[in-house]
Amino acid sequence: MPPETVAQSRVVNDFLDRVPAASKKVQITVACTKAADIFRSLPPRRRQGQLGVVMYKPGGTIESALNEIAKNNYVLPAIQREFVWRPEQIERLFDSLLQGYPFGTFLFWKVDPETSGTFKFYDFVRHYHARDAAHCPELDTITNRPVAAVLDGQQRLTALNIGLRGSMAWRLKGKRRANALAYPKRILHLDLLGTAPQDESGTVYRFKFLEPKVAADDETTVWFQVPKILDMKSGTDRLSEIQKFGLQGEKLTQAFNLLEKLRQAICTEQTISYYEESSQDLNRVLNIFIRLNSGGTILSYSDLLLSVAVAQWKQLDARSEIHSLVDELNKIGAGFSFDHDFVLKAGLMLTDIASVGFKVENFTSANMNVLEQQWASIKNTLIKTVELASNFGFSNANLRAESSLLPIAYYLHCRNLPDSYRTSQKFAKDRAVVRTWLVRSLLKPSGIWGSGLDTLLTALREVIKKEGEAGFPADQLARRMAQRGKPLSFGEDEIEELLEMQYGDKRVLLLLSLLFPFVDMRNQFHVDHIFPISQFTKSKLSHLSLKKGEVEDLRWYANTIANLQLLEGQLNTEKHAKLPAAWLEEAFSKKGERKAYCDRHDLGNVPSEIKDFRKFADTRRAVFRAKLTEALSGSQNHRTAAE
Repeated sequence: MPPETVAQSRVVNDFLDRVPAASKKVQITVACTKAADIFRSLPPRRRQGQLGVVMYKPGGTIESALNEIAKNNYVLPAIQREFVWRPEQIERLFDSLLQGYPFGTFLFWKVDPETSGTFKFYDFVRHYHARDAAHCPELDTITNRPVAAVLDGQQRLTALNIGLRGSMAWRLKGKRRANALAYPKRILHLDLLGTAPQDESGTVYRFKFLEPKVAADDETTVWFQVPKILDMKSGTDRLSEIQKFGLQGEKLTQAFNLLEKLRQAICTEQTISYYEESSQDLNRVLNIFIRLNSGGTILSYSDLLLSVAVAQWKQLDARSEIHSLVDELNKIGAGFSFDHDFVLKAGLMLTDIASVGFKVENFTSANMNVLEQQWASIKNTLIKTVELASNFGFSNANLRAESSLLPIAYYLHCRNLPDSYRTSQKFAKDRAVVRTWLVRSLLKPSGIWGSGLDTLLTALREVIKKEGEAGFPADQLARRMAQRGKPLSFGEDEIEELLEMQYGDKRVLLLLSLLFPFVDMRNQFHVDHIFPISQFTKSKLSHLSLKKGEVEDLRWYANTIANLQLLEGQLNTEKHAKLPAAWLEEAFSKKGERKAYCDRHDLGNVPSEIKDFRKFADTRRAVFRAKLTEALSGSQNHRTAAE
């Protein structure tokens, strides 16, 4: 058998890195594909061990690999991405280990002592915290000693590091991000007597990340803390641990055998093997890394291009700069969900690189040098842009397309507008134009920021560069968008679709803010049902003698824009489930104040009984139709609804 075939056969059960497969059949299929990938990533002569590459090496036990991580002998190169596995993926990996499934081979880059100090390296995540410690820790410069930088296998090794040496903390549902108690520390546990529920995933053993107290208080399950296995050197140690649970007879034997199996899998079996690349040329290593992962199913293409950027920057740490900026942007206002894709695309747009597409040719050394040189300005612009969006009332809850902010960022960048732009009265009119343009683009039912995004952004950049010196060129942008089949004008059917928009749609707050532009969206506003939705049930509407189906129709109508308003958080709490007429009398004791409020919010004559709801809603819907037709049917003309 040819040497290459022999070597490739060794990795048939290889590269099960990111998501443990559901069955051996799937695993072997993935393994064959990854084996072929790594061979294709290397020049022909290197596939047979020439030019300094040793293709296949045994690496020992999982315990020994973790010891190498602890001593920083196994490190992560700057081109690697962050840890992305979810808790259940780690749990399934440990199940696969106990079932004896192939663990997979790694690809290491052997960095010599003479060159290790010229590269930046990172440690593996150990105690993962979704808010405070989600990124790989940066290591001090490593000099005069060799290291093995992991090119392929990071997710598996990090999962093992967390499961056997660390912990995970993710936010509890319904808890605020700022609340430290929302992130309880969880350690990997193994049920010594139970088995996993039977499902299509094929899991057998019950691993679970649990708070230690929760596990200890569970009287129905024998939960063992998995990290303890590393300290149990003898069978006596393991037996002593099990006896703490008060087990006897068959249960004691069952638990001991499972613990022995875990110990064998972690500390005895020689499951670690790897390929080694010995070249000290970062470009060659980067090329191998990209070829190995460019299929897109393991790393996204933007992940790979981020790796290119990281490798190209000379003065700044691109990885740290980009990830810290993403974290900072996401903390602004009520919170956002930006990722490094947004920052990378913004970098391409703001530096006037040929196109804003995620293409290798856009990430040349020259372009990345420009991006690094302008980074401080780009960072400041993006923070300013997101703060402006927050002032407009945007957050993760209603920003349907993050790319919609990029033309605004380019406009702020081109004009070099000051930080005061988002608050100064001097720029109030321009801000109103920007906001109306943005809201219109996000309200379009057909969607503006989807297909053809890169060419659209490139075209809009040219318009802003040419027409944006005196103010935000909303009309010129709208014309260019219309030429590309993405008009901002709304037809009659589209306006009807807006009028039928249901409570809970991300666009509701945007639509109400367009209808009522006097509302200061920097404050906390809630979308409130004028007539409480709790009133629209069969029992509460029974006195109206409605026909079959009319209750559902009325409830549907009560969830549309005609029955919604923007209400400050405190007022909404006070209003609760009161009928509108009664609430208005309580909230505004003077008749003149009530009338002023009703006029500003297009409430008209608010009926005191729910039987008159349909007439009220029909009237308000007609008012909204007229407003939206005027505001959205034609060009913006540098006017806003406020004017």
